[in-house]
Amino acid sequence: MATLLKNGPARSGRAMVLRPVIRGEDRADSRDHAGAIAEAVGLAKAIGLEVVHAERMNLDRPTAAKLLGSGNAQRIADMVKSAAAQGSPIDVVFIDHALSPVQQRNLERCFKAKVIDRTALILEIFGERARTREGRLQVDLATLSYQRSRLVRSWTHLGRLRGGFGFMGGPGETQLETDRRLLSQRIAKLRRDLGEVRRTRTLHREARKRGGHPVVALVGYTNAGKSTLFNKLSGASVGAEDMLFATLDPTMRGIRLPNGREAILSDTVGFISALPHGLVEAFRATLEEVQAADLILHVRDVAHPETEAQKEDVDATLRDLGIDPDANRIIEVANKLDLLDPDGRTEYRNRALRSDRMVAVSARTGEGLDELLEAVARQLSAAETVVELDVDLSDGEALSMVHDRTRVLEREDRDGHAHMRVATDRGTLARLRDHAGVAVTGRGDGGTQRPREM
Repeated sequence: MATLLKNGPARSGRAMVLRPVIRGEDRADSRDHAGAIAEAVGLAKAIGLEVVHAERMNLDRPTAAKLLGSGNAQRIADMVKSAAAQGSPIDVVFIDHALSPVQQRNLERCFKAKVIDRTALILEIFGERARTREGRLQVDLATLSYQRSRLVRSWTHLGRLRGGFGFMGGPGETQLETDRRLLSQRIAKLRRDLGEVRRTRTLHREARKRGGHPVVALVGYTNAGKSTLFNKLSGASVGAEDMLFATLDPTMRGIRLPNGREAILSDTVGFISALPHGLVEAFRATLEEVQAADLILHVRDVAHPETEAQKEDVDATLRDLGIDPDANRIIEVANKLDLLDPDGRTEYRNRALRSDRMVAVSARTGEGLDELLEAVARQLSAAETVVELDVDLSDGEALSMVHDRTRVLEREDRDGHAHMRVATDRGTLARLRDHAGVAVTGRGDGGTQRPREM
């Protein structure tokens, strides 16, 4: 698997965390400063780095050469040099901001230490956490795409290589061009492999739809408690640690709802502010599970001081995926009630009582989970359409499709037809209407629909 810290510690070492805040960057200024620094430190600790210094830097404007001003850059360089002289060297300087390749290179020269930006560190975390083949493919694609952007004309080995052979040999290509070509070839192969993954996932989704089991996807900010909630609801034992990005590879388990219906619960990777666009693109195959879900549970850590900002970040990522965060198929799960004071718990319980799309819970203690399952069952039932069908008994394909893709509520066979009352989603209903052996004869809730001729 590709790694970004080949020459530095990926699982141990001493780190300095710097969070530049540039005047005018509204998103950065809207967050609590202490909370933002704590998140940056948490990212560094997630790959085993020992954070020995962390600070927020106010910048009037970024510089093209180093992002940081010359005064700040020199001050940090002096701190790194002093730490080395005392026998406690700084192995990594984490800049909690995006860096251009030139800025990264210049800062490394200035600090005499490895420098990584926010994207690089998140990719490093993902690289350590990926366990499945799919997860590794997705991380490799995002990492190599990032590394390709780091190829700049500053390497020491970029002399011309002789190209061609025999008398046809010419000036050839630079090492930089060779590296770019090899990276592009590797990226193209990863995209082909992930294309196969996407096709396989599509087949699995279609199989689940034929089984009539709706999919409920958990989304939320990293460390919001999604995996703990997943384990409580499904009885699984997915790793649930108090750590950023403790879960990377998606997991699915069956659950039974209070109305007796079965559903599939899906745990997904956590979101984070300034999630690298390349990472979203690389994980498209996984995130399609969220897009295709029948119901989405947005799990929030309401005990976190930045809970509202985290909600905004998750909503923004959902919009990037083409999902309206205000859609009816999203239920907000206010998690970690057990960490709130009595007034806070009462506030969220009351807010949940006033809303059809919010439930207050504690995944750790189990508080509110019965209400959550009731809300899931209610929402899934509301999304169904109940209709009456006439199916030709001689059409085995039509009968199989109805039983596979709908919930059959009533059935009576007479006059060579199966007269059924079924509950189904709109997409399946459209496919049933197009099938020659099926006639939609009316609404199963007492309403009427225009009959369809056989």
